[in-house]
Amino acid sequence: MGRILAGYVEDRGWQLPLAQARVFADWAALVGDDIAAHSTPIGLRDGELKLSAESTAWATQLRLLTATLLARLVAELGPDVVTKLIITGPAGPSWKHGGYSVRGTRGPRDTYG
Repeated sequence: MGRILAGYVEDRGWQLPLAQARVFADWAALVGDDIAAHSTPIGLRDGELKLSAESTAWATQLRLLTATLLARLVAELGPDVVTKLIITGPAGPSWKHGGYSVRGTRGPRDTYG
């Protein structure tokens, strides 16, 4: 049954989309429980995987582990799925609300003094 399904996937050209989906579905299995507990994959496009770390300290740690993480992902998924990691820390709150904004101002903080 496995050979039939593998042949069907190959005939349809679904290897790359399935491997890309596996990044999000099996994140903990691919990188380990400790790293998965402190990071989340948020996007994968043209081989660039965007990760969000839970803190700036973890973002720095993940940047130091980039080569190791890429090696794990290439070993599990193949060389064409993930070619680059983009790691960001937590994002601050946005002061931009609504459809209009004025450039060159600091938003609501301008009224503080």
